[in-house]
Amino acid sequence: MKKREERYEAIREIVRSRHIRTQRDLVEGLKERGFVCTQATVSRDITDMGLRKLPEGVYMLGEDLHLQRMVSDLVDKVTVTGNLVVVKTSIGTAQGVAAALDAASMPAILGSIAGDDTILVIAADEEHAVAFEATVNKLRLR
Repeated sequence: MKKREERYEAIREIVRSRHIRTQRDLVEGLKERGFVCTQATVSRDITDMGLRKLPEGVYMLGEDLHLQRMVSDLVDKVTVTGNLVVVKTSIGTAQGVAAALDAASMPAILGSIAGDDTILVIAADEEHAVAFEATVNKLRLR
């Protein structure tokens, strides 16, 4: 059972960080992370995890759909400096966007502070800050 949960977490990370268009892309992403599994296993995982294929042809976690809508509509800019990420939003929307980001339970994000149009996100380290920036920018571009 533990192996499945580890695979699910890897799938979350892959889908959040890349444009996954096919099950084969996901199998390859898992293989890069040391998981050997068949396309049938990935197909079951997609169903079990509630992944959705967007009209743009990419998979998204069902839990991230609300986040994606908020980020694409409300986030203007994302900047990384060290382990800190500054997210600029439309005026008056930072707290709602921060709540959606917090609810997404992204790994190695320690927390966030939101003002009126700015969110400060604290990551565990610079590598995770850069990964978070990439995830938010991916969500912005849909």
